[in-house]
Amino acid sequence: MSDIEVAIADRVATVTLNRPQLRNPMTLAMWQGVARIFGELGADPGVRAIILTGAGGNFSVGADISEFGTVRHTVEQSVAYEEAVDASSDAIQGAGKPTIAVAEGYCLGGGCHMAMSCDFRFAAPSTVFGIPAARLSIIYGVRSTQRLLALVGLTEAKRILYTADRIDAARALAIGFAQEVADDPLAAARAFAGAIAQNAPLSVSGAKYILDGLAMGEGALDVAAAQRLIDEASSSYDYQEGRKAFAEKRPPRFEGR
Repeated sequence: MSDIEVAIADRVATVTLNRPQLRNPMTLAMWQGVARIFGELGADPGVRAIILTGAGGNFSVGADISEFGTVRHTVEQSVAYEEAVDASSDAIQGAGKPTIAVAEGYCLGGGCHMAMSCDFRFAAPSTVFGIPAARLSIIYGVRSTQRLLALVGLTEAKRILYTADRIDAARALAIGFAQEVADDPLAAARAFAGAIAQNAPLSVSGAKYILDGLAMGEGALDVAAAQRLIDEASSSYDYQEGRKAFAEKRPPRFEGR
C-alpha cells in the first residue's frame, strides 16, 4: 500500500494521501511524491482535472514532525525540506489542469499549504482548517502567504496567521477559503470536475495560467507566455471544433489540441 494513491476515471484523476492511521501526515518522501505525481498528471492528455484528498476522514495534519530529527535537523536540511514543500505546491498549481482539494476532518499546516495550491477547496461540514505557524515560531513562506492573501484578502490573512486559530468549514466558506461545503464533498468535487472536463482544455489551462500568475503578485505572470497560449488556442483544432459544434447545435468534442 502506497502513502499516495492515484486513480483515474472519466478523465478525472484522484490523488489520495494514504496514511489514515496518523491523519495523513506528510513525510519528505510524500512531498517529493506529490510534486512528481502532479507533474505526471499535468502532462497526461487523458486527464482533464485532478482531485487531491486524504484517506480515512482527514485531509492532512501537515508535516510529519516525527521525522524532523532525521530530515530537518540542520539548516541545510531545513532549506532542502522547504524547497521540497514548495516544489509540491508549485507542481499542484502548475499542473495546467483544474485541481480540487477535498477536505474532511483536519486540514492543518502543510495540509493547508497543499489545499491552497489547488484551484478549489471543497469541504465537509466537520472540516477544520488551520495554520499554526505562530504557535511554533515559524514564519509562513512567501509563496504560501501570497496564496492565502489571494484567497481571503489582507485582513483575514493577517487574522489567520496572527492568531493561528482553527477555522471551521462555515467560516472558511464565508471568507472565501473554501468554495463549497457538502455532506459528500468528494462526490460534489467529482461532479464539478466532470463538468469542467467537458470544456476546452486549452481554454481552461490558459485561464488557470493567467489567473494564477495575476494572483501571485506583480511580475509573477509571464505576459509573453500568456499571449502564446492565447495565440495557440486561437489556431487550435479545438477552436475550430467549438465553432463547428456551435453552428451544428451539438456538444463539442474537444481533444486538447
